[in-house]
Amino acid sequence: MRPLLGTLVVLTFLHFVQGAIYERFEDVPQDSPFDFVIIGGGTAGNALANRLTEIPDFNVLVLEAGPSNEGVVDSIVPFFCAQAVPFTPWDWNYTTIPQKGINNRSVIYPRGHLLGGSSSVNFMAYLRGSSQDWDRYASITGDHGWSWDAIQPLIHRNEKWTEPADHHNTTGQFNPDVHSTKGINSVSLAGFPRPNLDPRVIRTTKDLPDEFPFNEDMNSGSHLGIGWTQATINGGRRSSSATSYLGPRFISRKNLHVLVNARVTRLVQTGRARNGTPKILGVEFVDINTNRKLTVNARRELILSAGSVNTPQLLQLSGIGDHSLLSSLNIRTLVHNPSVGQNLSDHPLLPNIWLVNSTDTFEAAERNATIAAEQLQEWEATEKGPLVDTLLDHLGWLRVPDNETDIWDRFEDPAAGRDTAHYELLFSNGIVPGTFPLPPAGNFLSVVTAVVSPTSRGSIRLNTSDPFSAPLIDPGLLNTPLDFEIIKYSIRSAQRFLSGRAWKDYIIAPLNGLDNTTMVGTDEELGEYVRANTATIFHPVGTASMAPVDADWGVVDPDLRVKGVSGLRVVDASVLPIVPAAHTQVPTYIVGERAGDLIKQAWGVL
Repeated sequence: MRPLLGTLVVLTFLHFVQGAIYERFEDVPQDSPFDFVIIGGGTAGNALANRLTEIPDFNVLVLEAGPSNEGVVDSIVPFFCAQAVPFTPWDWNYTTIPQKGINNRSVIYPRGHLLGGSSSVNFMAYLRGSSQDWDRYASITGDHGWSWDAIQPLIHRNEKWTEPADHHNTTGQFNPDVHSTKGINSVSLAGFPRPNLDPRVIRTTKDLPDEFPFNEDMNSGSHLGIGWTQATINGGRRSSSATSYLGPRFISRKNLHVLVNARVTRLVQTGRARNGTPKILGVEFVDINTNRKLTVNARRELILSAGSVNTPQLLQLSGIGDHSLLSSLNIRTLVHNPSVGQNLSDHPLLPNIWLVNSTDTFEAAERNATIAAEQLQEWEATEKGPLVDTLLDHLGWLRVPDNETDIWDRFEDPAAGRDTAHYELLFSNGIVPGTFPLPPAGNFLSVVTAVVSPTSRGSIRLNTSDPFSAPLIDPGLLNTPLDFEIIKYSIRSAQRFLSGRAWKDYIIAPLNGLDNTTMVGTDEELGEYVRANTATIFHPVGTASMAPVDADWGVVDPDLRVKGVSGLRVVDASVLPIVPAAHTQVPTYIVGERAGDLIKQAWGVL
């Protein structure tokens, strides 16, 4: 849905405070040693940098592989989120290996490659997960600090509830009692009405309440039901970790230094700790602007916040991983840990599209350059209008019931508890760009379905010792029979939702190249449809998983210290042992916030 107007027109309109964000390492003040070096200026990395630099005596350097987010219009205008990635300079432009569960297809695997990381390019959905998700983390790690009750102060420290762009009355659309107005990262509701979609979704929760109950606020810890999407948007702009945690009042701190275009290639051993374990406080990186290889050391700790793909890649490149893999690539093993890069957990996603009786969907602007230009001009002038929102109008979190199928006669329930979803419905007022080719005519509705308590697991493995080569990414999509059954059930659920009275004169026919018979046809036909169309919602976690302190598995302890070494922590979504039944942005912020407390406690300043 990229408008035909030149991007430079927008760039001249936008104004930013650059602060202590540097393009060249020689410009970074180096009169004092860096206490902490954070590898990755993404969702968790920037949150951690902010919290550590609250201590004036902590001197912090952030190394971000990508460029600055400044002036990146596709990252700033919320509605342009679908064009920020893939196949842009703001994306690592990864692709998975062929996936057995989806007809051996490879799928794109976007990850943010600019300051703010994936928080600068995602769809901005704000979901904390169920309380049971977090209580399960506490149980797995043996650390109550990861429980739902324990993370509440971290949630409130992160969130700054903000009025939507149109300042409409939000009564009944969220519960203010479970939100914070004192945090850093802005969270809001939709700021532009969709009168052809919004009332129909809400009415269906009243017409079919047994299967599709309304949930006023899915961020209360009890997320089951269908409700209004909350998103990390501030007025008419995306709120990312770069714009919030590195905002003007923080980036001006004298002890906070952010270097962009700094591609880390290896972690460096700097000695041994008293207990004999390797001490890792050095980091080797390449200045992309000059192609120079440089090394910098941390005085206190090195923090790896490179994300669920790049964190295990860097650990393996540095000799921390499975010995057999490392030796096959002539990498000297520093610490043999077979868990590194394993346990990849992600959400399979399937876009389901229907032709509708409307002319007011995304397709209008996508096909008409004049409409697209008018929308952009309205945003430039007022930061209002259809571009102020993400593409997800409503979300639903639902379970496969006990009594309607034989699924639970054959499989154990993979969810964190009986109040945690198995699948998600995502409602969008048109074809989400990039999910399906735009037909030459017609207007459409998407009800995207996703498995949010998957049992499939994959991996991140080096393919070469070259740090500039992509690793082998295998999310293992639909590798288990249960995930396959749940995603089929989710499609039937979407069909039942659209059978409600509210859709009678709106839904014309399914799209996706299928006729009515196939969309409601046999189980075999449905299975073929699933295998041919499933991709991923890009929520990888688990590749540097937390485990109890004394466990012989896992990559980090519950305090996020890397097992078997000294001086190194991992602070990103890769530490989550199981993907939550939520979009992973908020859980990753929580990891960053908790890491700030853990590190301050370790150094006696909290």
